[in-house]
Amino acid sequence: LYCEPGDFYIDPAFAVPRAVITHGHGDHARPGHRKALATPETLAIMRTRFQDMPDTEQQALKYGESVRIGDVEVGFAPAGHILGSAQAVLAYKGQRIVVSGDYKRRPDPTCPPFEPVPCDVFITEATFALPIYRWSEAETVAAEIFDWWQACKRDGQTAVLFCYALGKAQRVLAELTRFTNETVYVHGAMPGLIKAYRAAGIAMLPTEPVGNQPKGTSFAGRLVLAPPGASGTPWMKRMHPFSAGFASGWMRVRGGKRRMAYDRGFVMSDHADWPGLQRAIAATGAERVIVTHGYEAVMVRWLQQQGLQAGSFKTE
Repeated sequence: LYCEPGDFYIDPAFAVPRAVITHGHGDHARPGHRKALATPETLAIMRTRFQDMPDTEQQALKYGESVRIGDVEVGFAPAGHILGSAQAVLAYKGQRIVVSGDYKRRPDPTCPPFEPVPCDVFITEATFALPIYRWSEAETVAAEIFDWWQACKRDGQTAVLFCYALGKAQRVLAELTRFTNETVYVHGAMPGLIKAYRAAGIAMLPTEPVGNQPKGTSFAGRLVLAPPGASGTPWMKRMHPFSAGFASGWMRVRGGKRRMAYDRGFVMSDHADWPGLQRAIAATGAERVIVTHGYEAVMVRWLQQQGLQAGSFKTE
């Protein structure tokens, strides 16, 4: 997305002179920009993930603050997706355009909740824009994860929960504080990002990297968090015997767990479900909605049925 009167890009897929970045996930935050504007938390996550961030002129903007770039007033509002995630609020010639980035409406102890921003144009994601996607309360899902972990402990197995290293792992660690204070072991892709969350004051279970444990250590009865890419790799040999679970909104679809070869699927998403998308869009009061990043056609058709101007935009 290029904003011509401000001469900047929003979540560009390639290095640009000036980028406005909604959050730290790799499909939105990329390295190599000459200038980058983001929330302080997102910039901290990017510094953790990217080696060349010192070469980027970093400008931090807190929620509710604004800065002028060219002829455009740019601000951030909470998106409720992950730590530091923001909606980009653009004001230009009496019009307000809000670019949502990724967002969710459900409570999350690791980030501020989504705040609807009244606007003329709302650019929304549509990752889970199908009526089948409806989330249960996070507390219920966390209890399911904890019960599975305890069952694995009784059976002498390692409970290996696959989840994304940024956002989902930290949310799981925070949600499980309701039930225990036991140490959780994590894959080597996670400690740096967990540290960034702890630095922001997020309360989570204590963690230890798997790689720091002596060779031959048994993880039986332990909960181990790993990114999906670790499944089927030699790293998993240390986990035997184990039960494998996956925490994702994609687990809502029947057969997803079986196709991905997981023993358990836990429906926990950092995106809005179908009702959440509908509520978020309605709360903005926008007369024009641009849909991107997901089931665009379904969302556009529903919006048009509500009498709104709606279209879609394909991202890289």
